[in-house]
Amino acid sequence: QVQLVESGGGSVQAGGSLRLSCATSRFYGTNCMGWFRQAPGKEREGVAAISTLGGSTYYADSVKGRFTISKDSAMNTVYLQMNSLKPEDTAMYYCAAGVFRCGLDSGQYNYWGQGTQVTVSS
Repeated sequence: QVQLVESGGGSVQAGGSLRLSCATSRFYGTNCMGWFRQAPGKEREGVAAISTLGGSTYYADSVKGRFTISKDSAMNTVYLQMNSLKPEDTAMYYCAAGVFRCGLDSGQYNYWGQGTQVTVSS
């Protein structure tokens, strides 16, 4: 079992930045850590993912060049730096851990956090 706790969400104006953190109980046994988001009335979508082994990263087209995912293996923590935020980035953001292939498909993930809200105003 892997426990995940997100933090760092909040309200910000368009163009601003936020950094989300995901503290995990362990990286051992996982292959991938990902960030997903879900806005009201919309499906959950993959935002970014990072391999816990090799460090390869994956991004949704909508956030490329604005968001950066990173990890601190010593702290078992994954970060999502979000810059140039837009109102359409408003959503609940979830951290997830997977034990198989790495990517942006939510079906590849086995463990989920409770989420942290990000609200971007225009």
